[in-house]
Amino acid sequence: MKLILGSASPRRRELLGQLGLTPAEVRVPDIDETPARGEDARAYVARMAREKAAVLDCGAEEVILTADTTVTCGRRILGKPADEKEAAEFLWLLSGRRHHVLTAVAVRTSAGLRERLVDTVVKFRPLSNTEVNGYLASGEWQGKAGGYAIQGLAGAFIPWLQGSFTGVVGLPLAETAVLLRAAGVAVGEGA
Repeated sequence: MKLILGSASPRRRELLGQLGLTPAEVRVPDIDETPARGEDARAYVARMAREKAAVLDCGAEEVILTADTTVTCGRRILGKPADEKEAAEFLWLLSGRRHHVLTAVAVRTSAGLRERLVDTVVKFRPLSNTEVNGYLASGEWQGKAGGYAIQGLAGAFIPWLQGSFTGVVGLPLAETAVLLRAAGVAVGEGA
């Protein structure tokens, strides 16, 4: 089976490498990622992964892998910040609090769709003005759900998490490996 990654995310490609996999091709889905009015975060992130998989062509010998990650604090969905001001708002909202990082994974073949949703609880320690301003100046927040990257500088803000570290990065590897094996992809030894 030919693995097609339905994501432009370099982080997801790197994470697949940890499973010993290199996508044969990358196809970037073009969908509207706006949450529906009143849609809760779990339903939203699962819908995004499914819609991304659905819009991509899938040949008989292909496996399409798509994913979506969002951060939620209370009932609020924190997607990718539009600008530095929104990124600052997100960081201050998360400061000193627990929040959830939801990553949905969809694996599509010509035979159908398999999916999983992984919920990870992440705790931010209280942040200072210096830390928030320094993080904003780094630019690392750009293009990141919730305005931060756990695998980067923001890792210093997180003393505790419960769930999947790789799910927070953007692709929960244990769950992804199970889905890919079920779809006929040979996942590397030791995964």
